[in-house]
Amino acid sequence: MTEKELIESGNMKMEWARNHMPVLAIVREKFEEEKPLKGLKVGMALHVEAKTAVLVETLAAGGAKVSIAGCNPLSTQDDVAMALDTRENIHCFAKYGIGSKEYYEAIDRVLDLKPDITIDDGADLIFKLHKERTDLLPNILGGCEETTTGIHRLHAMEKEGALKMPVIAVNDAKTKYLFDNRYGTGQSAWDGINRTTNLLVAGKNVVVAGYGWCGRGVAMRAEGLGASVIVTEIDPIRALEARMDGYRVMKMEEAAKLGDLFVTTTGNRDILTAEHFQVMQDGAILANSGHFNVEIDMDALASLSKSVKTVRNNIKEYDIGNRRINVIAEGRLVNLAAGDGHPAEVMDMSFANQALCVRHIAENKLLNGVHKVPEELDMFVAKMKLKSMGISIDELTSTQECYMSGWECGT
Repeated sequence: MTEKELIESGNMKMEWARNHMPVLAIVREKFEEEKPLKGLKVGMALHVEAKTAVLVETLAAGGAKVSIAGCNPLSTQDDVAMALDTRENIHCFAKYGIGSKEYYEAIDRVLDLKPDITIDDGADLIFKLHKERTDLLPNILGGCEETTTGIHRLHAMEKEGALKMPVIAVNDAKTKYLFDNRYGTGQSAWDGINRTTNLLVAGKNVVVAGYGWCGRGVAMRAEGLGASVIVTEIDPIRALEARMDGYRVMKMEEAAKLGDLFVTTTGNRDILTAEHFQVMQDGAILANSGHFNVEIDMDALASLSKSVKTVRNNIKEYDIGNRRINVIAEGRLVNLAAGDGHPAEVMDMSFANQALCVRHIAENKLLNGVHKVPEELDMFVAKMKLKSMGISIDELTSTQECYMSGWECGT
């Protein structure tokens, strides 16, 4: 495709996403009218695809100058990135398929523009700020973090006294993790797996590593596709929940022998390792739906292999002698590296939260540390989403409020 055709393709994707993100449209309308971000610079490291582009446009509509890099080398859609870069007050440095060096150079280019507010998906911008670009920290008003993995990193920094800026944990908003992580990951992970493999899920043993909100979504959709689901966990409460939700629960060393298809969703490293590869069935398929490409030990798999070949677009087959193991998208985030990411309707809520939290940072002086999303913003997003769906709900009467909140109303 020519550059012009790529830009047209990106614009078309953005229009489709924009038309299915009504809550963010409400936020954008308010931003255009009130210009709460006028004079501010927002630096972002997110998956650069159509829904993200709608968020970027919303921030620019609020008066901000926005720069953005990718947060995963295989999740950028070049047509969207090119279309976004044509917009006024927006600089996009993301590119598909770049190496680690180019990836961090793009993040540096975002920071070169000296942002006042950051938005991260995995905390790479914040990591760079604290490790290599500390001179920029005094002027940072605050940041937002989109993912569970990023929040874990930030809490670790906060605990050690290393976090030198305020950050809002957008991931922890109820209108984010209860929907984005569960329904978004659940659908988009299988979209990426199914379009890449073109194989039947029904009748297969699907091993889901981790039963957090992402794992729940992946397991739920696997069951709906007819799979027999096995869950591995380290948390006894979550393991109990998985069992009582109807799934088999066991250690990975046992699950590795049974699985036809594995999906990691833990946010941790070394979930599938050499000891597991050596007992897997011939033809096992591995996919990762955790943020970073550390859940599947790709170095160990490569070292065990006699040969590696591409057997289908975005699938590599590792021949370890007596069995072949197939890995989707190099072990990177399967829903974006092999698909289009979460559905627009669910990212509508996540990105409305992001935009509103950026405004909250701009209008309030926050102390260094990890902050919750203000409850009123979370509730606003929920109410607007219901309204966009044509749904009305009941309200408590004064008598009911008294009964629920007081002690003198009796039984």
